[in-house]
Amino acid sequence: MLHLPPRFARPEGAHPPLDFPDYRTTALRRPAQPLTLIPQRLGELTGPVFGEDRVHEGDADLTLAHGGEAAGQRIIVHGRVLDGDGKPVPHALVEVWQANAAGRYRHVNDNWPAPLDPHFDGVGRCVTDAQGNYRFTTVKPGAYPWRNHHNAWRPAHIHFSLFGTAFTQRLVTQMYFPDDPMFFQDPIYNSVPAEARHRMVSVFDYDATVDNWALGFRFDIVLRGREATPFENEEDDDE
Repeated sequence: MLHLPPRFARPEGAHPPLDFPDYRTTALRRPAQPLTLIPQRLGELTGPVFGEDRVHEGDADLTLAHGGEAAGQRIIVHGRVLDGDGKPVPHALVEVWQANAAGRYRHVNDNWPAPLDPHFDGVGRCVTDAQGNYRFTTVKPGAYPWRNHHNAWRPAHIHFSLFGTAFTQRLVTQMYFPDDPMFFQDPIYNSVPAEARHRMVSVFDYDATVDNWALGFRFDIVLRGREATPFENEEDDDE
């Protein structure tokens, strides 16, 4: 008898579909066949991980690069990484990447006419503490055009990547800002079921605001369960 490998079942109610017509590139980037669940082998369990020694002091501050300070509104982005039971996830590698205050990425393929900031690379990383806390200092990213449809602009957002105990364990999501005027026409945001979209939107946190210096935003990330943060398809990353 032929035994086929088990199919991967995507949880419903939080994660966006693999193919969302309004997000045009999903037609090209989604898997052509149903995902197959591959059991963990010894290599995944014993292979190398990132190592906390690879995260250095200052990696979580995106505002200081190449001998100067980034332009834009300084913000503190912080929160906790939690499991499905609300327990903290310690020692998790959290990485972020984002556009600068003018809405431009430091990337060879980003050539729309917004200024590059010589003191902003747009990438950062940190490791959660024993209570699952993380914290980044950065600038609020600007909106940018992306040609998905007529007059298409991405809302301001920060990309988050979380690694588990091996590089095969990775989740990617995006953090938005409250009351963004471009939510109505963004197919990535709107591909998520309506009842879960608020889980991708940060909350203004006055207590985290630094007097006379930076505004504070809180963004908790829940890995699974009823309140799970919506994550992107594990097979691709958005720009």
